[in-house]
Amino acid sequence: MRNHNLNRRHLLTGGAALTIAATVPAVAYAKGTKVENPLVLQRADPQILRHDGWFYLTGSVPEYDRIVLRRARTIAGLKDAPETVLWRRPASGRMAGYIWAPEIHHFDGAWHVYFAAGNGDDKFHIRTYVLQAKGANPLTADWSLLGQLETPWDSFTLDSTIFAHKGVRYICWAQKEPGIETNSNLYLAPLKTPTTLAAPPARLTVPTLDWEVQGYKVAEGPALLARGGKLFLTYSASATDARYCMGMLTADANADIMDPASWTKSPVPVFATSEANQVFGPGHNSFVVDEKGRDLLVYHGRDYREIKGNPLFDPNRHARVQVVKYRKDGTPDFGVPVKNGVLA
Repeated sequence: MRNHNLNRRHLLTGGAALTIAATVPAVAYAKGTKVENPLVLQRADPQILRHDGWFYLTGSVPEYDRIVLRRARTIAGLKDAPETVLWRRPASGRMAGYIWAPEIHHFDGAWHVYFAAGNGDDKFHIRTYVLQAKGANPLTADWSLLGQLETPWDSFTLDSTIFAHKGVRYICWAQKEPGIETNSNLYLAPLKTPTTLAAPPARLTVPTLDWEVQGYKVAEGPALLARGGKLFLTYSASATDARYCMGMLTADANADIMDPASWTKSPVPVFATSEANQVFGPGHNSFVVDEKGRDLLVYHGRDYREIKGNPLFDPNRHARVQVVKYRKDGTPDFGVPVKNGVLA
């Protein structure tokens, strides 16, 4: 989700240190019962989770200072659903820097939010942290900091996603590994606890292809789609402007997914800017099954190409959704970003 040139970014102010559950008005684009794109304005890195009859949406806010969540009974309802602030960064110290790309998950009888945060004295000292809460409704639950995700290296770490496969809970994330000259690679490991790994991580992919290294050498924002005996792991690559795009790794569901050789990288982007439809820099996606039983691709994109200044601080990466289609061989066909308006 981010421009990795640390020297070019300016600083943002800090917020309050206390956990908050304050409801604020949602940003509306258009009202109605049909799904319309953009779904939610100015929510980058969007994730939608379906749990117990509710759809929950979170994502990065332009101020990078808090973690927000909204819920609705339908995907369309997320557009105008009230938004709750689950947590704000402290005014100083650890986690007082940029707050990026939260994801919410429910397992072991509790809610967990994985997010990336910088420090007050170095807002780009980005590491991954976990919030936890219990209760049926995460909007009213009492959230507390569980701790920092422990990985083998103390380095730039972000974009964690959680999934279960064959009875094992895994975490997949992006990190800068010392000794590898990239901004971030993708890693996979089983979880022992919400903040600790049960085994050394596997490095699944390093950005090396031309479309993965435009502006920055990036593999980030992983998301898993499991269908038809295959695992499709999407990720985002390159700078956060119109060059941002999605790649994909594919593995057989019965393979050893901790073996990097089990994963095959698509040689070309699977989702990219559409000049014709005026959606630029689509990426940092997630997946959800909607109320009609359709697989939806959830992602952010801008409505224009030209950006003044650093793309990271352009606020208009909007949360968008569209239906995933499948080819005859069972592989997903994401097509191109759909135009703004009602989703067919």
